[in-house]
Amino acid sequence: MDKSDLEFRRLLEKLPAAAYICDANGLITYFNQRAIDLWGRAPKLNDSADRFCGSFKLFSVDGTPIPHDRCWMALALHDGKEYNGQEIIIERSDGSRWVALAHANPFFDDTGKVCGAVNVLVDISERKRAEDMLRQADRNKNDFLAMLAHELRNPLAPIRNGLEIMQLAGNDAGMAAEARKMMERQIGNMVRLIDDLLDLSRVTQGKLELRKEKIDLRTVMQDALETSRPLIEELGHQLRVNMPGSALYVSADRSRLAQVFANLLNNSAKYTRTGGHIWLTVERQGTDAIVKVKDDGVGISPELLPRIFNLFTQADRSLEHSQNGLGIGLSIVRGLVEMHGGIVEASSAGPGEGSEFSVRLSTVMSPALETASKQNEANDRAASKHRILVVDDNKDAAISLAMMLKIMDHETRTAHDGVEALETAENFLPNVVILDIGLPKLNGYDVCRQIRQQAWGKDMVMIAVTGWSQEEDKRQSKEAGFNFHMLKPVDPQALVKLLAGLLLTPA
Repeated sequence: MDKSDLEFRRLLEKLPAAAYICDANGLITYFNQRAIDLWGRAPKLNDSADRFCGSFKLFSVDGTPIPHDRCWMALALHDGKEYNGQEIIIERSDGSRWVALAHANPFFDDTGKVCGAVNVLVDISERKRAEDMLRQADRNKNDFLAMLAHELRNPLAPIRNGLEIMQLAGNDAGMAAEARKMMERQIGNMVRLIDDLLDLSRVTQGKLELRKEKIDLRTVMQDALETSRPLIEELGHQLRVNMPGSALYVSADRSRLAQVFANLLNNSAKYTRTGGHIWLTVERQGTDAIVKVKDDGVGISPELLPRIFNLFTQADRSLEHSQNGLGIGLSIVRGLVEMHGGIVEASSAGPGEGSEFSVRLSTVMSPALETASKQNEANDRAASKHRILVVDDNKDAAISLAMMLKIMDHETRTAHDGVEALETAENFLPNVVILDIGLPKLNGYDVCRQIRQQAWGKDMVMIAVTGWSQEEDKRQSKEAGFNFHMLKPVDPQALVKLLAGLLLTPA
């Protein structure tokens, strides 16, 4: 082997692709490690490439078998032509498959006779899977947009008809009232669709702010049942509810968690034949709370089950009333459950066998009411010690917040732009500054930085107030010198709790 051959083989060894060389008789004279990895076993040197490849099955991308005497390597040796980019499927002896781009380049002796070929196979299995997923996602998106257009158009016809009826009804108050009720129902349908879209957008972009509290899960379930019971009764289903006799506390946003279980109950109602059965079970398992919603409805196919919570997924599960809606309810469910630190799972034995959705949430210690009451009194006493500057360019917002704080025995001042905020802070010397970010003349970040540069402002507690709550926004507030970051509109109870926890004394 001369130096150029050695360097060429070293190059092939570094390729992220299977490479092997055959002589003019089709005998394998070289193969790299990647060839062993992809083929699943090593060929023998000087073994027939045709015999080695014969132990595998070759297919074109449409599934048509490829005879071994018509594969890329055989054609290159026979025709003396380059074959580049032939897409093939290779099935190993264990039945596993991979997709490859096949390249075969013949090389010639001094007389122009073919004396061998270099064969390279690039594994594109992952790329093909990604392409298939993108195509499916695109189909799902198009189906969803078509469904969205359909669902938004549906209420428009009765609303338009209702307007015409009211115009033609004249003095017929009864007919006008019926038309108005119909229009209100249809507007309600549109509002629900739009609310679902907004919720989904906020959940997927991480812009939904949860207002968590310690709450008995049974209370949340009652909220969900109140929402879902009309649909369940309309479709004639029997609902059986099994809840624990004692309180089961979780840290949750009450309305959002109720939305989760209402969506699951509505989902079971819609995908269960009229007069079916739905079971709602709430139980404790160790330190977790488990909520199960089970039905004897149409079930879920094995193909759909892994992607049942995916966006744009709505399968035809063979019930007319199941197709009301956009098919995004379960995506919202998963997003909200995960935001609560929980897990949601779906199971089904298959079509016609019903389905079960299970939500697992961590429980928290039950609140000690007496301790909480004493703590609230202590908080009230502690909170009465502060001098607070409220800065907001919305004068009504600033004045009303300052009035509320004054009622709580705080001493307050207000300012309405960045320059005024600096002047008031220097003269008033507050303990706490509640500072809007979007101010005229000087924004809240710059005001905070300048206060921090002054000797009198180094120890002030700075509270940023903004309409944004992304991690990037909180990081930016912290870098500017803020101690806390609160979302607009300010939750009075959260502010009282924050102020009560500050170890401050009046200036």
